[in-house]
Amino acid sequence: MEGYQPSRIRNVALVGHNGSGKTTLCESLLFTGGAIPKKGSVDAGNSVCDFEPEEINHHMSVSITLAPFVSEQVKINVIDCPGYVDFFEEVRTALSVVDLAVVVISGVEGIEPQTREVWDYLNSLHLPRMIFVNKLDRDNSDFNRILDQASTELGEGILPAQLPVGAASGFRGIVDLAGNTYIDYDQGKPATRDIPAELVDTVGSMREKFIEGTVVADDNLMEKYLEGILPDQESLSKTLSRAVSGCDVFPVLCGSAANDTGVDLLTKAIVSIGPSPDSIPGPTAIAGDTEVEVPCDPKEKEVLRVFKTFSDPYVGKISIMKVLSGTVKPDSTLINSTNHTEERLHVIELLRGKHSEPVSAAMAGDILAVPKLANVSTFDTLSAKGFPITIEAPPVGYANYAVAIEPRTKDDEDKLMTALHKLQDEDIALRVERVDETHQTLLWAMGDTHIHILLERLARKNGVEVSVTEVAIPYRETITRQAQGEGKYKKQTGGHGQYGVANIRIEPLERGGGFVFSDEVVGGAIPRQYIPAVQKGIEESMAQGGAYGYPVVDIHVTCYDGKYHPVDSSELSFKMAGALAFREALSNAGPVMLEPVSKIQVSVPEALQGDILGDLSSRRGHVQGSEPGSLDGIASHMTTITAFVPTSEITRYALDLRSLTGGRGKFRSIHDHYDTLPSNLVDKLKKS
Repeated sequence: MEGYQPSRIRNVALVGHNGSGKTTLCESLLFTGGAIPKKGSVDAGNSVCDFEPEEINHHMSVSITLAPFVSEQVKINVIDCPGYVDFFEEVRTALSVVDLAVVVISGVEGIEPQTREVWDYLNSLHLPRMIFVNKLDRDNSDFNRILDQASTELGEGILPAQLPVGAASGFRGIVDLAGNTYIDYDQGKPATRDIPAELVDTVGSMREKFIEGTVVADDNLMEKYLEGILPDQESLSKTLSRAVSGCDVFPVLCGSAANDTGVDLLTKAIVSIGPSPDSIPGPTAIAGDTEVEVPCDPKEKEVLRVFKTFSDPYVGKISIMKVLSGTVKPDSTLINSTNHTEERLHVIELLRGKHSEPVSAAMAGDILAVPKLANVSTFDTLSAKGFPITIEAPPVGYANYAVAIEPRTKDDEDKLMTALHKLQDEDIALRVERVDETHQTLLWAMGDTHIHILLERLARKNGVEVSVTEVAIPYRETITRQAQGEGKYKKQTGGHGQYGVANIRIEPLERGGGFVFSDEVVGGAIPRQYIPAVQKGIEESMAQGGAYGYPVVDIHVTCYDGKYHPVDSSELSFKMAGALAFREALSNAGPVMLEPVSKIQVSVPEALQGDILGDLSSRRGHVQGSEPGSLDGIASHMTTITAFVPTSEITRYALDLRSLTGGRGKFRSIHDHYDTLPSNLVDKLKKS
């Protein structure tokens, strides 16, 4: 396949709530566009985009998938995006490389939490978009209800560009308000017919509103319209295109992806009014110490950005990247500006689902796949030799749900970390943490479904089986008062014995004070060379755990006296004496348990603020305050609450908050300090 000029490329993401029909729509776009001979099905497990076993088994998309096709000599790079909340990072990745989003809304369920989430994010990016109201052939579908919802919940600029004719099983056609035409799908293939007589008045009224909503983007056209001069079709289309590119209007289209109704009209709209990559400003990059804009020009030097990595069982690692500038051909040699290695692109490919075919060139604005680039990772920048340039990676969401994993066999243990690193290459939202204090390996993800998918991939792709256990809370211990202790270690064996006596005093430090050791021994009661051994014995005893079995912290130990034997004393004897002295002193120093406390910030719709405040209080939380806006600064209709909550109370908060808010809440937490664990909870821990 020859390369396409930027003006003949459209990069489009299909986004929306899970179950709105995005993957089915993608399948229909490919089929009606002639890219595939027949449609597959998500339910049957044979769709182009949901090809991973995990997607087939769970009947949902979990990764972004590329699905290009050609219409009217324009290459449309469709990226099918997951709709489930756990995989929103995939959506953010896709939106970093497209020029248009098609927000798919079910005509039955209407606007759902992820619809609002992605709309807010699109607003923050100022990314052009259209709305496709899907499933209008289903019972209980209602186009007008969806329009009202969109206007109320999504804000200004919602502009109906089409009207459905018929409803549910009687849905048979679509009126295109721009062209003032009726397309009948009743016989399977679209046919242009006269607008049904019973709809003439409604169409006339809606077409007038459509024209009014469009001409506001052009002062000259608006002036003529106010004078009673209607714009011609070409002027209307060009003005609508500018309005879409400027995010002034968001056309609403309609149809049924399952029946291919309206999908051809969506394709035409993408081609005619969707922005091309060279019609919008390029990304900002760093060249040396200077910020530069990367122009979408095939004649400039090559700049490419990797935005997705995955592994194929036969091919190996595949890097999907967007050509931001220049023209790339097979055997091009580029510099990885991120890690300063040289990369040769032996083959460049068009990727559609899991199927690929080699191409002879890819120009600025296009998307391609390159296999077997071992030193290239997601968000790396590749550029021409002598032209090192770096594009900053987009922010990655905060993974806030963790499980602890343990390899099931010795073979699994040997392969585990390598396998996890491979998973991280494919999934930027995954975070792996080794907690030395609890001796656990934690997988941090976006939710329980994300975890399940990761573990399935770990077993399928890497042959590693793990067991999932609860995340251990790193409790600690400290003391509340001063105490003294004497440690005497005496052991007689054949030859030299062991003898050492240490007298110590312990007292509490401020929270976070750690450990302080003081030497106040005088008169040589303990020879100077044995004092470090006393300290080491105390430190090891603190690490092994105090009265409740947890590490002891925030303590000041003073060694003030002792005894030694000129023959039998040794470092070992004083190390043991230090440990024994500490144990005795600790038992008399009022030991208490400490629990970790996290600072948590929770963003929820304002109407749910009271419910969240009550829930945080039930978790022994101390609310510090609230302020308008969301954590990421995107959604103004949210409120963010800040509180200090014991870490043990929020290990499943990602799941609980989703339940409490219907998926509309988000939070971020970070360890802040340790505080005394209430005595009634200490007793519960003892029993458990």
